Amino acid sequence: MKKVSIVGGGIIGLCSAYYLAKEGYEVIIFDQSEMSDGCSYGNAGMIVPSHIIPLAQPGMIAQGIKWMFDSQSPFYVKPRLNSDLIKWGLQFYKHANAKHVEKAMPALRDLSLLSKELYQDFAKENDSFFYEEKGLLMLYKTEKVAEDIFHEAKEAQRLGLEVDYLSAAEVTKLEKGTKTNVLGGVHYKSDAHLYPQKFLDFIKQELKRLNVEIHPATNVQDFVFDHNKITKIVTSKGTFATDEVVLAAGSWSPVLAKKTGISISILPGKGYSFTLKDKNHKPSIPSILCEGKVAVTPMNTDIRFGGTMEITHTGDTKINQNRLQGIVNSINEFYPDMEVEMPEAQDTWLGFRPCTPSGMPVITRAKKVVNLTFATGHAMMGLSLAPATGKIIEEIISGKTLSVNTKMFQL
Repeated sequence: MKKVSIVGGGIIGLCSAYYLAKEGYEVIIFDQSEMSDGCSYGNAGMIVPSHIIPLAQPGMIAQGIKWMFDSQSPFYVKPRLNSDLIKWGLQFYKHANAKHVEKAMPALRDLSLLSKELYQDFAKENDSFFYEEKGLLMLYKTEKVAEDIFHEAKEAQRLGLEVDYLSAAEVTKLEKGTKTNVLGGVHYKSDAHLYPQKFLDFIKQELKRLNVEIHPATNVQDFVFDHNKITKIVTSKGTFATDEVVLAAGSWSPVLAKKTGISISILPGKGYSFTLKDKNHKPSIPSILCEGKVAVTPMNTDIRFGGTMEITHTGDTKINQNRLQGIVNSINEFYPDMEVEMPEAQDTWLGFRPCTPSGMPVITRAKKVVNLTFATGHAMMGLSLAPATGKIIEEIISGKTLSVNTKMFQL
């Protein structure tokens, strides 16, 4: 039986472990954290086939430069003289064009729809994680933003996704949970949502059942090679022999890839979220408040708000109060009856989303190292794309025909 070592215990690593273990592999997971608080835990819990346009898109550079001068804006690049940032920025610039977007959209759609199917399978087995298919509302307050949202919606329709265009009155009719102050909205019928922590609890239980070995608080320090093959993983808890390695370490992937002689361009996009518990009065449909790029997700009796994308480095764990205030302001502008206050520091979660300069995840076999496979760079789509990524990783390692075309997910 082949032994597969997965470096990274976030949702991508856990889903990869699940499909590999089901296929009969002996699976071991290493993660530097206690595995109770990573990027997968505080995210918005959205499964979004609607998100077919990558971060690298026309107009994003100009918009990003404008936003850099606004401390409460949703997107920010922390300026610093750093070769990784400069390299990433140049690559991003190269990808921010219509041709790239045209190729990226069907690839993201297919990966997303596969993921949603797999989530439906999980929910049939066990619905402890509150999986629901209510779609996603893109809510807007200005004509200018409406234009962009309509353009994206038309692209989604062209690719076969079901979309409704709603007036302010129609939004009110659909969103009965609380009052909305909007010009209108676009309702993506294809989307779903769940409670991330509960799903992670469920998948960990499944892995236990499948005898997957999990090592939290374990740093991977190095790899031992025999020619172009990794034979051992050196960790802070000892050295482990292995037949295959999956690198699914999110924002920490470049540092680990470097140890195998491979360069991978990923920068962390810091984001914040906070959850209000036991709220009776709350929005009932997952939404994006478009002007402020704030994600709003009802999760059973709770509601989670998340937002901002701050391109930075993994040492930057400070909560920027201005950016958090920007999220709170957006919520209160769109939902005037919610009266949400600034969360306390201890109630604010922050996480690093692994952002590639192309805006596309990396799901591929390494070229130089024969038994190394990458599953990283999913930015804010980690939860949404995790089951599909895990399934494809198993197919790559097993040498099967892949469920979706992965040409756009190469290094």
